[in-house]
Amino acid sequence: MTGTAEQLQEMYERLYGHFGAQDWWPGETPFEVMVGAILTQNTNWKNVERAIDNLKRAGILSLAAMSELPLELLAEYIRPAGYYNIKAVRLQNFFTLLNEQWDGDLEFFLSQSRDTLREQLLSVKGIGPETADSMVLYAAHLPIFVVDAYTHRILTRHELIDESFDYHAIQELFMDNLEEDSRLFNEYHALIVQVGKECCKKSKPACADCPLAGLNGIHSIV
Repeated sequence: MTGTAEQLQEMYERLYGHFGAQDWWPGETPFEVMVGAILTQNTNWKNVERAIDNLKRAGILSLAAMSELPLELLAEYIRPAGYYNIKAVRLQNFFTLLNEQWDGDLEFFLSQSRDTLREQLLSVKGIGPETADSMVLYAAHLPIFVVDAYTHRILTRHELIDESFDYHAIQELFMDNLEEDSRLFNEYHALIVQVGKECCKKSKPACADCPLAGLNGIHSIV
């Protein structure tokens, strides 16, 4: 095991030992997970839950039902998630892909290989790498590491990577040094989000309470 792999493994073990299993992603169906992945852009999960609850109460949390909604009405249902007009368009773009290219068959769509599925998702306007990878990992259960702002913040604050590392570089770092296991990637990402929310906050981080305290290196992960 390389030094990088050892550090990433230690990070995982510390986080898991402190927080335990996170049981992500919250969602009863792959479709709900994918809708949630779009709605969570630039907002917190509590707001997403309120938007999804609106859809559930109306009995329309399905591809067939949501595809039929006028854009303005869809936006109103998802209003709690913020940026609702933009997100309504992004959802409709996603639905168009599924309906026009896959005849509305989400199961068949998700049966593609990881890289092909990711490429298809990235072709949808409004779906970027983090959203696409969340769908691939949590809806299709395929091994890809999801990177977010917490990941970059934690690794840079612990001086494990240089500030210049972008999404692809950080993702490559994890995937090159960990076993390609969707369950591991699922849990690891969820734990990073948890420590980011509880300890490694953007301002006033609670470093004394962080399970990663003392794990440092001067850009030692390369």
